[in-house]
Amino acid sequence: MAEGATAVRPAEGNRAEEVFLHDEKSEEDMAQLNLGDLDLTTDEFILDEVDIHIQANLEDDLVKEALKTGVDLRQYSKQVEAELQRIEQVSIRDYIKESQNIALLHNQITACDSILERMEGMLSGFQSDLSSISSEIQTLQQQSVSMNVRLKNRQAVRSHLSQLVDELVVPGAMISTILDSPVTEQEFLEQLHELNNKINFAKELSFRETLACSDIQDIVDRLKLKAVTKIREFILQKIYSFRKPMTNYQIPQNTLLKYRFFYQFLLANERTVAKEIRDEYVDTMSKIYYSYFKSYSGRLLKVQYEEVADKDDLMGVEDTAKKGFFSKPSLKSRNTIFTVGQRGSILSPAELEGPILVPHTAQRGDSRYPYEMLFRSQHYALLDNGCREFLFLSDFFMVTGNSALDLFNSIMGKTLGMFLKSMSTYVSDCFDSIAVFLCIHIILRFRAITAKRSIPALDKYWEAVLELLWPRFEFILELNIHSIRNTDPQKLGVLDTRPHYITRRYAEFSSAIVSINQTFPNERTNALLGQLQVEVENFVLKMAAEFPSRRDQLIFLINNYDMMLSVLMERAADDSKEVEGFQQLLLARTQEFIEEILSPPFGGMISFVKEAEALIEKGQLDRLKNDEARITQLVRGFSSTWKQSVEMMSQDVMRSFTNFKNGTSIIQGALTQLIQYYHGFHKVLNQQTFRSLAVRSELINLHHLMVEVKKHKPNF
Repeated sequence: MAEGATAVRPAEGNRAEEVFLHDEKSEEDMAQLNLGDLDLTTDEFILDEVDIHIQANLEDDLVKEALKTGVDLRQYSKQVEAELQRIEQVSIRDYIKESQNIALLHNQITACDSILERMEGMLSGFQSDLSSISSEIQTLQQQSVSMNVRLKNRQAVRSHLSQLVDELVVPGAMISTILDSPVTEQEFLEQLHELNNKINFAKELSFRETLACSDIQDIVDRLKLKAVTKIREFILQKIYSFRKPMTNYQIPQNTLLKYRFFYQFLLANERTVAKEIRDEYVDTMSKIYYSYFKSYSGRLLKVQYEEVADKDDLMGVEDTAKKGFFSKPSLKSRNTIFTVGQRGSILSPAELEGPILVPHTAQRGDSRYPYEMLFRSQHYALLDNGCREFLFLSDFFMVTGNSALDLFNSIMGKTLGMFLKSMSTYVSDCFDSIAVFLCIHIILRFRAITAKRSIPALDKYWEAVLELLWPRFEFILELNIHSIRNTDPQKLGVLDTRPHYITRRYAEFSSAIVSINQTFPNERTNALLGQLQVEVENFVLKMAAEFPSRRDQLIFLINNYDMMLSVLMERAADDSKEVEGFQQLLLARTQEFIEEILSPPFGGMISFVKEAEALIEKGQLDRLKNDEARITQLVRGFSSTWKQSVEMMSQDVMRSFTNFKNGTSIIQGALTQLIQYYHGFHKVLNQQTFRSLAVRSELINLHHLMVEVKKHKPNF
């Protein structure tokens, strides 16, 4: 069975051999145990470990297989040992058989060792060579860095030197151009820029004490002298051309602006020449502007209205044959004094900045103009030329701020002084308040224009003009206020209920001032207008007091209030103080007049209604219980005469008022008030006290009365 087992599992021989050897050894060990040494009564011998060892062997797969087949382990162990000896013999024969190959392999290994030893020597040599090469590379790298630094330093020096040489060298083209080319050629201007750069560079080098600077200093100075000479001649020639008669100096000014660098070159390199040119320009332009504006202003005065207002042309002066304010004078010879008319249009943008007047053209056409039109034309020419001159000075002479203002004043100061002097002379003898006020607002608008253009040159002049005009306007206004205050109604001729010419003057004047003042409000003006209004209201009341009857007084008041209100509303705002004041006065006097015209035909009924309504409020209506005869007379009297009375009243009203629209409004108010009174009459007679009166049946139906009354309303 051992052989069978071997034949069945030859691959497990080694494992089986290990198992049987292990078991055999275990048996020998067990045999050697001395049972006498065992102390079965002690705790030191632990049988559990033996059981664990036996159990582990029993778990082995070969042991399990052997136990299942019933193999004898001793016999099997011997077989295994014999097999091992046989295998050993076979292995020895194999080794002997392969001994030559083994010897050959040994020789080959020895040869390989020799070759590897030589290779090791070669690699060591290579390593040594690489170490020397690395040190050489580091040396080369250090040399390269050093050469790169030297190269950069040389390049930096070269750039500075080349720039220095370029700046120092004066090319022949520059010399020939500066010497021979006209200053107006573009090439001359370009070379002048280059020369200016070289001059500045030479100055910079001289501060550094560069020796090379002395090599070019002489030629640069000569070129600078030549350039300064040519530029001076050119600019002075242009300035002298301004002096020719009929010359448009703006053209040479524009030419100078194209060559503004010339003056910059002079200012930087030859200040004495620059000052000479500047002084020559200031002197020339000052004379030109003064001469032009003096001549223009003198020719403008020749086309002014021949007749102007004087100290007697005041609002409160009586309208006699000598002072025919409203006798429709010819507009070619005299301007209106208290009426603005079309004069206010001069403040519109189209006319304010329109073309200036040409005096000789106006003289040929025999045209005449009010002072404010001449003033506008004169000052618009000043504004236009002043703004252009200030911009030219700032640009060409390179000045700003106070320096620019001082230069401008040195040119325009004489002209502005002449303007102020002539204006002061005119204003001191002027009594045309509308002309003065229009001039004030012309200046206010021109000041806004220069502010919008950012031109401060004329600001002080505007203020000086306003300081002349405002006091004069206030003075003339105060004269008119005093003239109205001191007016004696008894010296103004025949009394007339129609609007008075003084109130018409006031209305026209006040509406003109209020409409103009709305754009640039002035509190002092508003205060003076308020004083003027108070004096006119007092004057109207004094004139009304001259009429013997209250009815005529009211007609006079209403006609004048209505006329003033109508004129004011054409120009002033509806919410202005003047309009609101006269509206309240007109409403109060109109209501009073309605009561006045209703009183003659319907006074009895009106008195009865007012008396009865007062007693009703007190609860004492019974006091009228015995007035049956009075009531009967009132009812029948109204029924028989009301149509005729209304017709006469309407005709009377329309004759009394110059404004048909106002007369119509008064008639409508009177008829409305009449219906209200008759309605009140109905209500009184409907009281319990009077219900038993038979005459109540004769009362006119209220709706029928309203229909009939509408037929009497005039339509205009």
